Amino acid sequence: MGSTSTSFAPLNGAANAYAEHRDDARASPTRVKNRRRRYLDLHPEYFHNDGRELADPLLYDRLVRRFMTTEERETHGQDRSLASMLEANLTRSEAKIEALEHPDPDDPLVYVKTDDGTIVGIERDEAARPDNREDAWERWKDYITQKFLQGKDEDADYTAIDENEAYDDSAEEDRGRLERYTDAQEEQFVGNASPMGETGVQDF
Repeated sequence: MGSTSTSFAPLNGAANAYAEHRDDARASPTRVKNRRRRYLDLHPEYFHNDGRELADPLLYDRLVRRFMTTEERETHGQDRSLASMLEANLTRSEAKIEALEHPDPDDPLVYVKTDDGTIVGIERDEAARPDNREDAWERWKDYITQKFLQGKDEDADYTAIDENEAYDDSAEEDRGRLERYTDAQEEQFVGNASPMGETGVQDF
């Protein structure tokens, strides 16, 4: 008595599917975001660059500069070039004037002018005020991180990061590729017989 053999499609289809998934993943937004995040993990000095202050002078003033001691401010100023320091001061002053003249209802600070002409920010909600220096720094880091992940740092060489496989999490990538490859193989099953393990009985 003859038997009907179970046939399977060549694995080339699964392999091709795996390769396509791999290539697509390289260009995916998720891959790009992960590589940028990995870059920040490997370059913590990014957050301490003087240029970061210019990303949002008022937020920097609220979360970082406010918690600096007089000595730290002096040291910070000495470590910067005169041009960099003047640019930061000018940008911060212009931002305060803009906030005073055109208040943003979503801004956590309300800007007012004191008797001596100084523009200062007052918390709208004291409960939203950073509890301490560490809390404030984490908020600032999160803000800078999100801007970087969204591609909003005009000075960053995103191409060198986004196309660099060195910033991939190799272990996680291998797991993902294996899962996609296995799924593709299962989809290639062809024949009248039910795969062993589904019914426990193979038809003949």
